[in-house]
Amino acid sequence: MSGDPTLERIASGNGLALCAAGSWTARFAPVLERLVTDAEKLGGSRPNIFIDVSQVSKLDTFGAWLIERLRRSLTQGGIEAQIAGLSANYSSLVDEVRRVKAQPVIEGRAVTISGMLEQVGRSVAGVGGTLVGLIDMLGAVLAAVGNVVIHPRGFRLTSTIHHLEQVCWRAVPIVVLITFLIGCIISQQGIFHFRKFGADIFVVDMLGVLVLREIGVLLVAIMVAGRSGSAYTAELGSMKMREEIDALRTMGFDPIEVLILPRMLALVLALPILAFLGAMAALYGGGLVAWLYGGVDPEAFLLRLRDAISIDHFIVGIIKAPVMAAVIGIVACVEGLAVQGSAESLGQHTTSSVVKGIFFVIVMDGVFAIFFAAIGM
Repeated sequence: MSGDPTLERIASGNGLALCAAGSWTARFAPVLERLVTDAEKLGGSRPNIFIDVSQVSKLDTFGAWLIERLRRSLTQGGIEAQIAGLSANYSSLVDEVRRVKAQPVIEGRAVTISGMLEQVGRSVAGVGGTLVGLIDMLGAVLAAVGNVVIHPRGFRLTSTIHHLEQVCWRAVPIVVLITFLIGCIISQQGIFHFRKFGADIFVVDMLGVLVLREIGVLLVAIMVAGRSGSAYTAELGSMKMREEIDALRTMGFDPIEVLILPRMLALVLALPILAFLGAMAALYGGGLVAWLYGGVDPEAFLLRLRDAISIDHFIVGIIKAPVMAAVIGIVACVEGLAVQGSAESLGQHTTSSVVKGIFFVIVMDGVFAIFFAAIGM
């Protein structure tokens, strides 16, 4: 059929001359791949190598890349293969393809002690960079809060309410369900083991203190880090990829004040509410199992719970919630703004946001435990 691509060798003394003709487009990809692969085997130590493309009738990016690949394959010993007969219509396309650099071959390195120490050092430096980024974001958020206090009209109430609905209201069902099940499991396991000592009723003490001080807020914070923290990172990362954040700066808006402050405020308000609802659901689930499985009447459960806990236990849990929410929000926003222009980068930073968020939540819980133990709460 007329227009089919060809690549023929022509006489050229000691040199090598190839003549390309026909349509070098993606439509003839299988034929072109075979022609170029066969021609690459003709390389060797030759004084002159030419590729004549004057007879090429059509050329697209695919064909231009194959010609460039052939040229690179035939370039050996400092003698560069030349492309001749290129029309003005296709010269810019071939020049653009030629600018694409070949990926260097990465050779595997042997595992050595110095290499391992180098990786440790890089990891430590990465941790330091993460902490600097978190502190920088904290400072930017506090500066945005100060600006909003001075100029209240700049506060975006509608955006805050929207994010509060997403983070708090829509998360209530899953938070209540999971904390209810956790309360049931703690109660069942406590009764099962305390029964050996005839101390079934003490499961109420364990459940009340554990849920109000630790498990309730910690479990909710972990769920929020996985649900809302990842969503924040994905949203900001997508906006970064589409250059929407740069557009905001160009229009004179502060991205911290427009995008991050409403999300942070919504998270700080939502987590204490979710922690309270989760604690109530866990206590209800534990009381239900204690009644059905352990034979503890609801009245006895409530009386024992009232004697076992105090307002201090509730205050300890609620104080932790907004601090954990701020940590989750800062980590999520830092990771979102660090996304580069690829889907792979977005996925990596979203995963990193969840992992770092949960890690810092657990660290903060340990810090709070030491602090409250030191002041006697």
